[in-house]
Amino acid sequence: MAQLWTAKRVVISPDAPTLADAVASRLLSRLAKRSAAGKTSHLALAGGAIGTAVLRAAGDHASAHDIDWSLVHFWWGDEIFAPRTDAERHEQAARAALIDRIDVPARNVHAIAGADEATDQDAAAAAYAAELARFGEDDRAWPDFYVCFLGVGSDGHIASLFPDRSAIQVTDRSVVAVREAPKPPAERITLTRPVINSARCVWLVVSGTDKAAALGLALAGASYETVPAAGAKGRKRTLFFVDEAAAVGVPPELIDQDF
Repeated sequence: MAQLWTAKRVVISPDAPTLADAVASRLLSRLAKRSAAGKTSHLALAGGAIGTAVLRAAGDHASAHDIDWSLVHFWWGDEIFAPRTDAERHEQAARAALIDRIDVPARNVHAIAGADEATDQDAAAAAYAAELARFGEDDRAWPDFYVCFLGVGSDGHIASLFPDRSAIQVTDRSVVAVREAPKPPAERITLTRPVINSARCVWLVVSGTDKAAALGLALAGASYETVPAAGAKGRKRTLFFVDEAAAVGVPPELIDQDF
């Protein structure tokens, strides 16, 4: 158990707005250094309130203009299967919060097909898998993600990988359709665990008292089938950015004091 815990660290902020700003500042700092060095960065974005808050904080930050956005590619960890202009889609929230406010080329924004574009969810999943494969590296059929952002549901789900559902077990595909999801909207598209866990850094952003139990289980090494957040792990770093409300009960030895 101790070995697992050393691979995961927790960074605590006082509240949700401070949390969003801290994560945004850290992301922008990393992207500025990478773009200055001519490095391309692929990001997998998360939906949800706190994921969108991070992007909005990044868009508000003055240093957002210090980055060569032509070297940054935006992807989504999951998406609602609805028409592209549907307000519930994660793409729409991310565009309003950040993407439409920065000078990023349209070709660098890799949205999942909407219900008005694909014949069905399986077609949308296949099309996204093909787009991922266009940027595949190191014998993987997807990009070398620098950061994969994840929110965590109160049930411990990440992206649209829900507890005790078949999608969490898929390892032979990069993208799958999710039907009858326990959290509405029920029809979704999601990246699979192999893609998420291949990212150099996995950043889980967690806010609110309703997430405390799921956070505790994820840190304690629960089964990824029943608590998908427990199975999220980056190749280099796995960081849980949380507010104090979600951090109730986090063991002191897991708290990273260096941030």
